[in-house]
Amino acid sequence: MKPVFRFRYIIIDFILIAGFLFLDQYTKNLAVLYLKGNKPIPIIRDFLVLEYLENRGAAFGMLQNQKVFFLLIGTVFVALMIFALFRLPTTRKYRILRFFICLITAGAAGNLIDRAMLDYVIDFIYVIYIHFPIFNVADIYVTVSAAALLILLLFVYKEEDLDMKKARNPKVHSSMRRDKEENSNSAAGSTLATETAKKAKNEAVEGVQASEGGAAESAKAAEGDEVKKSEASEDNKAEDN
Repeated sequence: MKPVFRFRYIIIDFILIAGFLFLDQYTKNLAVLYLKGNKPIPIIRDFLVLEYLENRGAAFGMLQNQKVFFLLIGTVFVALMIFALFRLPTTRKYRILRFFICLITAGAAGNLIDRAMLDYVIDFIYVIYIHFPIFNVADIYVTVSAAALLILLLFVYKEEDLDMKKARNPKVHSSMRRDKEENSNSAAGSTLATETAKKAKNEAVEGVQASEGGAAESAKAAEGDEVKKSEASEDNKAEDN
């Protein structure tokens, strides 16, 4: 793969990550403006509400007050995901995988930014119907992409697909190699046939030219014989006189 083409894919990946990250941070800012210090806002009665919460733990409120641990884990995870994007082939087959890696990277980075700047993560989405822990948009990114990546790795991609060396330099199937050889032989045969036809045409033209030249010489010789006969006849008449 050409370096310029690969660089173009990396730029697109970072634009996707930036877009997802902007949406996460924007919704968190809205939560601070309209939910902090206010009553929860019902979206679907008895099912879904928006409620402000400062989460000092992991996703969905787990492992509270472990800032340094989460900063370290989050930074390593984001770095690994970006490294995976650089290593991943840019063929169509891996586009869906790239998309979900971008999504999970944006989710991890979104919560990482909150922890680094605020010492907590802003959550505001509460499924009250099942009393599900309050979460945010970044948590949705991480959950959805993690489930999608698990399905892709288990049921879509094979082991050899995830071998980056083989994926970047795929083996040519024997049938493809045979077709390539047949096409090459066909092209060579076509070239040979064209050259043979051209040679035959040239020989035919040369034959016609030679025939025309012989006919012209014969006509010239015949004309010379007629002239000689005419001169001899005139000489004979002169002698008789």
